[in-house]
Amino acid sequence: MSISFRNARSVRILGVASASAALALGVAGNAFACNITEFSAVAKCDGEKGVISVTDKDPSGTPATVTVYLGDKVIGTQDVVGSREGVTVDFPEDWAPNTTYRVHVKAGKLVDDYVKPDVLTGGEACKTETTPSPTPTPPASETPKPSEPAATPTPSASEPEESATPTPSASESTPGAPADSVPTPAGGSSNLAETGASSNTGMIAGIAAALVVVGGGAVFFGLRRRGASNNS
Repeated sequence: MSISFRNARSVRILGVASASAALALGVAGNAFACNITEFSAVAKCDGEKGVISVTDKDPSGTPATVTVYLGDKVIGTQDVVGSREGVTVDFPEDWAPNTTYRVHVKAGKLVDDYVKPDVLTGGEACKTETTPSPTPTPPASETPKPSEPAATPTPSASEPEESATPTPSASESTPGAPADSVPTPAGGSSNLAETGASSNTGMIAGIAAALVVVGGGAVFFGLRRRGASNNS
């Protein structure tokens, strides 16, 4: 049975349409399939704690496994199911400033790759150590503080209080002219100078002179009376 030209043309048009539909469906399927470009990662701070946040914006919702690396060390692994709005998973990490982390994504047979670019942390850590402020030293006083006077001991009741003014002893001589400088009267006794009674020397000398005069007068009158008796 031969195919007419009209039938052949119809079959050709139907084939082109089918191929176009298949191509469109393939492109649409690829557009909705999970892709590594739909994942992003960043280092940030959650209060005073550091985290590595990975966001999955896969509209197809393909389950994926996310692993964060620091060099060859595994920081953590989590499963995520993305959405058009995006689903974020956080990996707690006390990261240091200017440090590079790698994020790997495995989603079935569609994705098995690292997120580009790598995660680079900031220049300052999330938690900064506070340095205690130095205690100010009080300035030295320019004027020295006077020392407190020593307490005067209180004499006990059993000890006699010493006299404030010393009492001179009887043997001490009264200050004045030395005894050797007082002149000794003629005929006087040397005991007067030794006793220090220089104030009575004049009186004693006057009495002695009076006695000499009285004695001389008595002798004179006695001799005169005896001569008168002899003459009679």
